[in-house]
This record gives sequence, structure tokens and C-alpha cells, in this order.
Amino acid sequence: MPAMERAGEEAPHFLVVTYPAQGHINPARHLALRLLRAALGARVTVSTAVSACRKMFPDDADAAAVDHVDGAGVRYVPYSDGYDGGFDRSAHDSMHYMSNLKVVGARTLDGVLARLRDAGTPVTQVVYTVLLSWVADVAHAHGVPAALYWIQPATVLAAYFHFFRGTDGLDQAVTAAASDPWADVRVRGLPPMRLRDLPSFLTIASDDHPYSFVLAAFRELLDVLDREDSPTVLANTFDAMEPDAVATLHQHGINVVPIGPVLSFLDASAAAAANDSNDLFKQDGKGYLEWLDAQEAGSVVYISFGSLSTMSKRQITEVSRGMAEIGRPFLWVLRKDNRGEVDGDDLCTGGGMVVEWCDQGKVLSHPAVGCFVTHCGWNSTLESVACGVPVVGVPQWTDQGTNAWLVERQLGTGVRVAVSEKDGVLEADELQRCVGFATSDVVSAKAALWREKARAAAAVGGSSERNLRAFVAGQVALAGN
Repeated sequence: MPAMERAGEEAPHFLVVTYPAQGHINPARHLALRLLRAALGARVTVSTAVSACRKMFPDDADAAAVDHVDGAGVRYVPYSDGYDGGFDRSAHDSMHYMSNLKVVGARTLDGVLARLRDAGTPVTQVVYTVLLSWVADVAHAHGVPAALYWIQPATVLAAYFHFFRGTDGLDQAVTAAASDPWADVRVRGLPPMRLRDLPSFLTIASDDHPYSFVLAAFRELLDVLDREDSPTVLANTFDAMEPDAVATLHQHGINVVPIGPVLSFLDASAAAAANDSNDLFKQDGKGYLEWLDAQEAGSVVYISFGSLSTMSKRQITEVSRGMAEIGRPFLWVLRKDNRGEVDGDDLCTGGGMVVEWCDQGKVLSHPAVGCFVTHCGWNSTLESVACGVPVVGVPQWTDQGTNAWLVERQLGTGVRVAVSEKDGVLEADELQRCVGFATSDVVSAKAALWREKARAAAAVGGSSERNLRAFVAGQVALAGN
């Protein structure tokens, strides 16, 4: 009989708190499903900002006032970030937002924990994603343990850790080489890298930089871990993928627990039970899946640069021209709000299909898809690995350069493009070269190999599944005391 089912023991209640962005909400929701699978009888609640809940549950008159339970049994309870109507990056100040998020978010999340306690379902473990270091303080004020859920590669966490610690003078080396992306850098315990392979925020040199608040947020996150006696970090990676990064963090006192790839489509029963369409962006129906069904196996190039990037008119023109020259069918995710000044009529769609948004897991799992042109966000990178789809990496900022390095140099499942030095645009000729390389027999074979490794790690009895069950077992023991 499982420990939590013994008489007199209370089932654990996990509260997963996430920043209100698509790239944070997705792994949080996937983790919630995985926790339900790993802990029979457990309660799992996801909390994100009111504005995000309103987008996820648009049919409810007031998503802020109503708790939601999906088909798998995951409950959604919002907190407020002070921008319940939504945050507009073009109209609002990001630094003020982060400050407001910390103050208002802490107060309202405190209310969430109190309400769940008073309802007879007290939280026994808080798990929080990046940019939310204040969540740990709220949890501790309620006597609840908190664990960080790291939704970027462990290699990035190792880079931030050694940078803020000044290990081997890494901080000074990065500062000295800030203007040379090709400069060699060494991060303790990791293979040789270049400056461009490190998180872009490490090169921020002044407090008035528009994204200096992000670097400060990561520093605060590491400070929180430093205050813990035995800090636990659940990492959305797996043992075979980043052994060096996990090892160097362990050696310096960070208990990194690889539990990835945390992707709901790897667990068919959970994915089927959950309402998995509650993205922040509305999908284009199912027409794109029917279109994929009509394409030859491995023929389609899937193109998506994520939920945050805005593509310039020249970039859109170059991708259109490149795909026309390649001659392969393509599926391109290009929302109206990230097309810049380009009108839909200006898009070259001959041989391809352009959609506002789609279910990326279903697309990458489709046998017609043979290549993924991506910004290399970590969610997209993990999905490409788990689906065995070769990658053409077009990183732009934050962890994306590191992700492209992992894909190209460590896994061999893709290639990083060379962009124009003038404006950072991926030009048509380079796109054609990289798609040709990524779809070669050698790269395709490596992608297929890593697909098996990723799925083996996440499967029942795999390394990541065992790691998560061990973590859950610890929380079951705490809940029973």
C-alpha cells in the first residue's frame, strides 16, 4: 500500500506558482499533471496571475473569482499581480511591473494559502517557477517548504550560479568579453563555451538597461537558494541531457533533481484527461492538423519563434523567400501581434500554411514534420528532442543561446544559424543551408536517438520518473507527520 494511503496519513497538497507567461505556464501545468501521476491521491493546485487565468478560461464571466478544475483534477486558483486587466509591454514599465508583482503577488498569494488552509486542504509543498523568488518567503511564512522549479536548462542555472558566485573569476571574464560574442569562456564543470552561448542577461552592464531587472531577479533567486540549508531545485531536464551541469551544481550544494522532459503529451492518459487547450493564445481550430495529414512523411518545415518575439518586415520577407527557394511545405506560426508592420496579404504562403497559434506538441509529434525552425525557447527545445525533430536554432535572448548550444554542440540534433551582423536577421540563403543540414541523415538519426532517451527518462521506471517519485515520497512523509 502506498505510504499516503496508510490510515491516519494526509495526502500532500502541491501548490505550483508560476509567472503569467505562456513559456512559464506550460511547464507548470505539465508538472501539475506529472505530480498527479506520481502521487495517487495528492491534491495539485496551479496559481498564476488573474490576467492569465482570464485568458485560459475565457468562458467564465469572472475567472478571478472562480476556482477551476480541469479534467485531470488540477485546480487553478489565481493570485493578483496588480495588473488584472493584463500587462502590455508596449504601454507599461517592466521594472514597475516586477516590483508590483512582488508586493501585490506576495499579499494575494498569502491569501490563497490561507484560503486553502481554512477550507481544510492546507498546502504541504509550494513549487515556484523562475522570476518569483518572493514566493519562497510567502510559503515559509505559512510553515510550508518551497522548491524552485527551474524551467530553463540546468546549464543556465550553473552559469548564473557561478557568475553570481564569481567562481574562477567568471563574472570578470564575462564583463571583459561583453562586446565579443565569440570570446571563449569557461564555466566550472561545463564544456568550453563562447560568450554567445551564455544567457544574454549576463552581459548587462548597467542598472539602466531595460532588462537589468531580470538579472536582478535571477540574483534574488540564487540568494534564496543560498539561504536554504539544503535547497531543492526540480529541473526540467534529464540525467543524460545535462550531466555536467547537474554535477557541478550538486558539488556546490544545490540539490538539482532532473524530472524532465516535463511534457504532458508524453503521458497520454493525463493529456487526454486534462483540458490541454487552455493556452493564453487562441488556436486556429484543427485545420492545420488536417493539412499536415495530407503531407508526406518528414516533408514539412515547422516554423515558430515563440510567444514573445516580434518579427521585422525584413525577417518575414527573408523567411518567406527562403522557404520558397527550399521548396518544402511549411507550417508557420505568425500571430498578428508579432508580425510588426506586415499585413497578412504580404505573406508568401505558396506551398505552406500560416496560422495564428497551434498545439505545438501535436505538430511536432506529427509524422509529416521533419524540421523545426525555432527561437530555441526551452519548452520548444525539449519538445523537439522528445519528438525527435531536428532543429534550426534562431536564438534571440535570455537562455536561447545556451539552448542552441546544447542542441548543436552537445546533442548534435540541429544547427544554429548565422544571422546578419547588420540587423540580426536570418537571411534566406542561410535558412536554406541550415534546413538542408538539419534534415540530413546524420542529424535526423541523432534526433531519433535522443527522442528515445528523452522518452525513456520520462517513462515509468525512467530516471526522471524515479527522481520525481522520490521527491513526492519525501512530501508524503512530511504530510503524514
